[in-house]
Amino acid sequence: MIGELLGFGLLCFTSFFTLINPLGIMTIFMTMTSTLSDVDRTRTAKKATVAAMITILAFAFSGQLLFKFFGISVNSFRIVGGVIFFMMGLDMLNARLTSTKIKDSEVKSYVNNIAITPLAIPMICGPGAITNAIVLMEDAHSISHKLVLILTLTVVMLLTYIILYSSSKIVKVLGETGNNVMMRLMGLIVMVIAVEFFFSGLRPIVTDMLQFLVK
Repeated sequence: MIGELLGFGLLCFTSFFTLINPLGIMTIFMTMTSTLSDVDRTRTAKKATVAAMITILAFAFSGQLLFKFFGISVNSFRIVGGVIFFMMGLDMLNARLTSTKIKDSEVKSYVNNIAITPLAIPMICGPGAITNAIVLMEDAHSISHKLVLILTLTVVMLLTYIILYSSSKIVKVLGETGNNVMMRLMGLIVMVIAVEFFFSGLRPIVTDMLQFLVK
């Protein structure tokens, strides 16, 4: 039982950390908060991570209700999630830090709201993280698994906050080459997770189709 929980926790941590990708976000975070003081930058990082965590948890616990309302199956969502993960992993593998582009001329106009948009949503809490939370919550069959999921997400968000808080020092230590290498490694992990999600959703659907044809 403990081994199963540890394995589930490792899956949660790996998938959330690579999909949220705080090391990729920190470069954009530094650009968007370059005109802020250290106190305001810290407050922005804290507000963004808290808002993102609340949003992810909300989707994790309400995902099944949304499935029932729209008539969506979990297996179909796994397949779509796998495709999304694969595309995100491919972008990361090619060192495309983020799909959200911020023009320098627009930063000042929404500097007071950047903690929520676009930092928390969609940069930290993007479609990949939301999909991952819904699918993992579906796989969490016991209260212990759900607690492990919440605890792991909390740890990832805490690490995200620490990375954003220390972004200036980390970028200098890693350098441009280090950042690109780290991005590609995480992209590869995301693509592996994507394949697992895709086939875990496709397998039951194909099995049901074959059983229907046999009958």
